[in-house]
Amino acid sequence: MNIPFKVGNVGHFGLAVRDPKKSAAWFGRVLGFRKLFDFDDGVAVGNDSVTIALHRGKPSPKTLGHMSFHLPTMTALRKALTHMRKHKVNVEDPGDEIGPEAPGSKNMGLWFHDPDGYRWELSVQAKK
Repeated sequence: MNIPFKVGNVGHFGLAVRDPKKSAAWFGRVLGFRKLFDFDDGVAVGNDSVTIALHRGKPSPKTLGHMSFHLPTMTALRKALTHMRKHKVNVEDPGDEIGPEAPGSKNMGLWFHDPDGYRWELSVQAKK
């Protein structure tokens, strides 16, 4: 198929959350995102890689499935887990939190939920 353009990096995506300011604070504490700007009934947070527009609304975690962010090393992933525990983040698979992204995958991941129930993943891609 001949497509006359190439989609680039993610510009931003929006999530409906109960309280944008509280959610922005959580993303700052847990993922190190900074507040980028306010907008009508919302707050945008992010870093140099991604922007998330948090707008007031009814959360719908089942519509997203999950969103994954890559980390550079297993050491970084283990540090992320320690940080999540320190901040009492709802991490999946207590006691065995870091594991393959899927059965047989060499990529390793850590899954957790934000206060609105959205599922997130931090992962390390296997060396090629």
